[in-house]
Amino acid sequence: MGDVLAGIHATWEFEPDSVLIRFTRGNRGTPKLFQVLDERHVPLEALESVTLSPGKRGTVVLHAVPRPGADPLMDAAAGQLKEGADPYRLVLPAERGTLAEYYADELRAVLPGAGPAARYLVSSVGGPRQFKAYDGKAVFDGDKVSFRWSWTGASSAKWKAGDQNYAVSELTGVEWRSPEVFDGYLRLLLRGAAGGAGERPAQADQDPAAVVFGLGYGPVHESLPFAAAVLEAVRDAAPVQPAAPAHSHDPAGVAERIRHLGELHSAGLVTDEEFRAKKAELLAEL
Repeated sequence: MGDVLAGIHATWEFEPDSVLIRFTRGNRGTPKLFQVLDERHVPLEALESVTLSPGKRGTVVLHAVPRPGADPLMDAAAGQLKEGADPYRLVLPAERGTLAEYYADELRAVLPGAGPAARYLVSSVGGPRQFKAYDGKAVFDGDKVSFRWSWTGASSAKWKAGDQNYAVSELTGVEWRSPEVFDGYLRLLLRGAAGGAGERPAQADQDPAAVVFGLGYGPVHESLPFAAAVLEAVRDAAPVQPAAPAHSHDPAGVAERIRHLGELHSAGLVTDEEFRAKKAELLAEL
């Protein structure tokens, strides 16, 4: 591919084996999470599916869905992100719908298929490694997570337990509950018990392995990238499973894509040079 598709809050640059997502800075309405992420390199093997659907106010939405276990940010979010803050949604003016459909077809034709990924394929780099929670400060240095309790917000149970340090080797994962709900928190899942929970208190405000959000503390653009960085470190420390076999190309599918490319060329949406180059790329897949 090798082309660029510019949306309202991001630009997608298509390469033969990946998509580079660059988020727009300074635009009104751009989610703070996008500004923190800056850009993300997404290998095609990290994607499960691609859809194109009508958006709001004369827009269309190109949406790539990552495979489970391919992106620590989306694994940590666990479906809690609002649509507008989903980094895999590219919002475009409706008049670019035909071109967006072409790229959606191009991506679908080369995706390796569904199923969990054996390892993280998209890096969490770009997120903060520290943030202020309501009851303390959370810091991650790449090897351990530290919680330092605040004088005003921390419960007596946490003060009694004292400041906490957890090595990555002690963890099985992270549980993040969005600060945009009433009882948001970030909780570390510890080794040594079913589900990694251990004998922890039911309430996060009583758990020394958790910090709680609220009153503007632990916003999504700070706490979620933090959770993703910890989750990535935990996963990277685990054994790597063999990768799934590469997806083979269907000649009939390639022919259909060439036909679609010809329609775009006839409509003037693809130049002569782009048409020749892309047709050569498609024929090379046979």
